[in-house]
Amino acid sequence: MSKYEILASFSGFDDFLLYLAMSGALLAAFVAIYVRITPYREIALIRDNNMAAAFSLSGALIGMVIPLANAVQYSVNPVDMAIWGFIALAIQLIVFFIARIALPTIVVDIPEGKQAAGFFLGMISIAGGILNAACMTY
Repeated sequence: MSKYEILASFSGFDDFLLYLAMSGALLAAFVAIYVRITPYREIALIRDNNMAAAFSLSGALIGMVIPLANAVQYSVNPVDMAIWGFIALAIQLIVFFIARIALPTIVVDIPEGKQAAGFFLGMISIAGGILNAACMTY
């Protein structure tokens, strides 16, 4: 393999860094918003070994990353990716509110460490993310 072939392999590295940075920023924004809209403190609960909080926050993260990955994969440019990334963020927040409607005690159950509630919220977040990602493949 020549040095030119090796250099050619890095031709898209700047785009990689841009999309990675944008994805990281969108994921960080999602987490910042998500932990503020929940009436309990996930990070503190997780530090206290609350598995319900760990299940719910982990599921929310995965539920956000799945459509975010699709937004990167199917976007035509960084602006397009950002638009779909924000849509993914909004959908994931809506999923949380749907879960609260379906299981109104979830905001009490998770701080109490009721693992079924945390698992349910995590799984509904992942399901929402998968459906969201599938809809982005138009």
